[in-house]
Amino acid sequence: MKITVVFPTRTEAKFFTRKDVGVAFCGVGLSSAAYHTSKIIAQHQPDYLIMAGIAGVYPHSQLKVGDVVLVASEREADLGFFTPSGFTHLADLGLEMDFPLQRNWVCPYLNAQLPLPLAHSNSLNAAMAPFAATDEIYLENMEGAAFFQVCLAEQQRFLEVRAISNVAQISEDDWDFDGSIQQLTLALDRLINHLQQNELLSA
Repeated sequence: MKITVVFPTRTEAKFFTRKDVGVAFCGVGLSSAAYHTSKIIAQHQPDYLIMAGIAGVYPHSQLKVGDVVLVASEREADLGFFTPSGFTHLADLGLEMDFPLQRNWVCPYLNAQLPLPLAHSNSLNAAMAPFAATDEIYLENMEGAAFFQVCLAEQQRFLEVRAISNVAQISEDDWDFDGSIQQLTLALDRLINHLQQNELLSA
């Protein structure tokens, strides 16, 4: 099985030393993630593409700093308009324009055997934007929605792993980079081992 792990930054990959998988980088933000994900799929042609990075957790979540999850769905949460009543997501505006519109992207490659819990995530270019809807959403990051959209369009099998590094709240400045990245690396190892062992069992 050919697996490529894509990290937004080299910082998030600093403890990852496996030689049996490919490693690539997509940069920070939705535009960079979309471009590089497309390029990585074309160049690497992996059986599985795994995005791995850190994320913020919303205060209402039961998750905490240091936890690691698989992302079940992504939403581009700052895509929309400001109106007299506040921010409205593009999916809720009812514009009389003909174009594809989707509120959430869902990963279809999850199953109960995967070794990590699931969570739903927002993606934003403006981190900690106070206008983003967070109902039933526990995390936020800056790349996942673009990664999901490209992988789904290209029919690329994919997973997204996020380790919680901070509380996604403007008043919170306490980030645990090293601790969360260490937990991310351990979880990645478990996930990759699981995928590889399942391939051997099904061969």
